[in-house]
Amino acid sequence: MSRKLMLLLAASVALTACKREAEAPAPAPEAATPPAAAHTFTADITEGDFADMVNALASDEFEGRAPGSVGEEKTTAYLEAQMKRIGLQPGNNGSYFQDVPMVETTADEAATTLSLTTSAGKRDLKFGTDYVIGTRTGETEVKLDASELVFVGYGVDAPEQKWNDYAGQDWTGKTVVMFVNDPGFHAKDEALFGGNRMTYYGRWTYKFEEAARKGAAAALIVHDTPGASYGWDVVKNSWAGPQYDLPAKDDPEKRIPLQGWLSAEAAKQLFADAGVDLDAAYASAGKRGFKPVPLKAQLSASLKSSITEKTSRNVIGVLPGSSKPDEAVLYMAHWDHLGKHEGEEGDNIYNGAVDNATGVAGILEIAEAFAHQDPKPARSVVFVAVTLEESGLLGSKYYVAHPTFPLDKIAGVINLDAMSVGGKSRDFVVTGKGNSQLEDMLKVYADQQGRVLAEEGNPAGGYYFRSDHFNFAKAGVPALYAKGGNDLVDGGVEAGKAASEEYAKRYHQASDEVHDGWKLDGVVQDLQALYGVGKDLAVEDKWPTWYDGNPFKAARDAMMKAEPAKQ
Repeated sequence: MSRKLMLLLAASVALTACKREAEAPAPAPEAATPPAAAHTFTADITEGDFADMVNALASDEFEGRAPGSVGEEKTTAYLEAQMKRIGLQPGNNGSYFQDVPMVETTADEAATTLSLTTSAGKRDLKFGTDYVIGTRTGETEVKLDASELVFVGYGVDAPEQKWNDYAGQDWTGKTVVMFVNDPGFHAKDEALFGGNRMTYYGRWTYKFEEAARKGAAAALIVHDTPGASYGWDVVKNSWAGPQYDLPAKDDPEKRIPLQGWLSAEAAKQLFADAGVDLDAAYASAGKRGFKPVPLKAQLSASLKSSITEKTSRNVIGVLPGSSKPDEAVLYMAHWDHLGKHEGEEGDNIYNGAVDNATGVAGILEIAEAFAHQDPKPARSVVFVAVTLEESGLLGSKYYVAHPTFPLDKIAGVINLDAMSVGGKSRDFVVTGKGNSQLEDMLKVYADQQGRVLAEEGNPAGGYYFRSDHFNFAKAGVPALYAKGGNDLVDGGVEAGKAASEEYAKRYHQASDEVHDGWKLDGVVQDLQALYGVGKDLAVEDKWPTWYDGNPFKAARDAMMKAEPAKQ
């Protein structure tokens, strides 16, 4: 097995020692129960039903749905109430809730310092403007004193690619500085890694994981908008306020003491002070034979954080199968967002309307359709609203480690995240297109709707690794993540591009709210198709698998060896 595949699959088995949730988690506080809705729901997938749920979930009342907050209490109570209304049964040992242990770490930005010392002297950087840092160690204070900075290119160790940016050095006590994305991206070399398509080696989470494995004291990623696929404000906002993680004791993976990002401007200054041209560094890092470059600089940092152990919740409802209740089709969406940023001027509630009130409303609408379906599905259909997606896909990671159905009994996973609200489209975007036979099942409904399956417009963004289906994929379970595309029926590609650019401005901003310009007819069309895939999967004796050559296929094949009838 290649090291790449081992890395991809590690998380699926790493958490087997995690503490299991209580048999019957305590219900949400009574005070969090939302008022009765005035809206009358129908059995069909409709714009009105969808909009009502999005409006509720994305309202200021829910305070941006941050895990561990009052917003979570209101959100999970609302989801439980909706699942009960629809007729779903409790999905976890008689409860709608699955407790997810988490550690809340909040950096004290005012008390946190970071300075860089070069031949040009000492330079104090400003949190949020020049850098962001955090820790996953659960320590209230992390200090580094004159840690040597070394540029490690893209921070990749990929033996199957014959590539190791860390070769030949002891990294103990050092701070590694690296670029985001893959070596082939900035070089525009399609022969390197995935070229313009991000692999998992390009994802920022991998880079911190690898730096920890190498024994570094700190890791800093240099931000650039094309490489990350989002601007500095997204980084700043995502790292502001409470950060969440599974407890370190529940995660056997090594964790680096200090991790964060440098802004492009701060990085340019650092490299210049070290006598290294940043553009030249990008060029050298994208060529085979790259060697780590000492930056002749030292980092000193003092990170002070408050640490609180909390519990968040996945919300799970199930429609039991009529003849194969032990087998399941699973729909999933994350309910969490960035919460309320106390002390921030102006609108400080990050409502997360598109991301991901739309996905949660979507799985509930599909659940409604299944609940009224006749005949009832043979397999059970599970609806999971997971927590802590914004903190690293942690709720789904925990579910995969503690599934309510064994993974070899889950025929497929359908993930909804950030539905397209620009209107009907001629294309149906499959993120990570070319992965599994679930795409063949989706194509049936795309054809009926006169649509074509397409890959995402920005494969460099690594979106396949940025949503909850990825944890199931790593474990081997076929997973589909698809939504409306950019070739809009009303206005074509130009209108689709404009809609995408408009949303990009709101992504992870307080302005991700419900807007009058939304067109929900496309959402309805998408939901009908995704419902169709699940309907077929729940009725027919199908066990879709990954396409040949896919790195996740081996895990699925091994998983299903004990079930020869399902081959």
